[in-house]
Amino acid sequence: DVRIRVGHWLPQTSNGTVLLFPGRTEFIEKYSETAGALAARGYATLAIDWRGQGLADRLHENRELGHIGHFPDYQKDVAAALRIARALELPRPWHLLAHSMGGAIGLRAAIEGLPVQSCAYSGPMWGIYMSPIMRPIGWAIACAGPAIGLGAMLPPSTKSTTYVLAEPFEGNTLTTDPAMYKMMQDQAKAHPELVIGGPSLIWLREALTECKHLVERPSPDMPCLCFLGGDEAIVDTQRVHERMESWPRGQLDVIDGARHEVLMEAPAIRNHVMDRLAAFYSGARDLSRSA
Repeated sequence: DVRIRVGHWLPQTSNGTVLLFPGRTEFIEKYSETAGALAARGYATLAIDWRGQGLADRLHENRELGHIGHFPDYQKDVAAALRIARALELPRPWHLLAHSMGGAIGLRAAIEGLPVQSCAYSGPMWGIYMSPIMRPIGWAIACAGPAIGLGAMLPPSTKSTTYVLAEPFEGNTLTTDPAMYKMMQDQAKAHPELVIGGPSLIWLREALTECKHLVERPSPDMPCLCFLGGDEAIVDTQRVHERMESWPRGQLDVIDGARHEVLMEAPAIRNHVMDRLAAFYSGARDLSRSA
């Protein structure tokens, strides 16, 4: 009984469809430029508003709170989106592009049989960055808070206001491109109904638990391309390096000077990412045909 939302872009000629899994706090409209860049390279796109954010149903009475009761529930949203993709007869083959929290959702989905020919990730949340000193404290707060009825509280250092409106461009952890940061701010100001702020302690507990679970599962046997900003400060980069080093057909592209959102970076970085994605998806398609 939870309503989610999807959006799709369909170019006149298509080499396939990209299933775009956004990160926490994000919404479909944020990826219109990404979808346009994919369309210019011959790919349709289907993007999701996850439960609890965007215009999907919110899961807590406080609409600004990022919340989930059980992290694997996001897989129900994946299943619903796949039903829509099939009903729309979106062009095949299908490929995955998953960012940040969407990277955790997308990794579990790929491990459990997501019907895609290849998967690509951007700053995937396969671990949440905490300093070695803060990690045990973060786990303790995430577990103790919900246990004593404080699960809807914000973790320390987070805010109820959405990040791009709470933080100035200078020193932000998302992008080095002022134009893209302004685009995100403008969207948030124009449509406050789309945005959420910091996560609940329950979300943090569930996210940490999911990341721990994913560490224990082997990567799927499919081509994988992962982008990671050289100045990444949100996800645990060690977890990303460890997984990609052991991914049988995996490629890791660390982009010097980029921050967390390589799809929202400066034009030269965005063009590099989109060109490499298109070549990667095309190579995966050709490999499948030859096999």
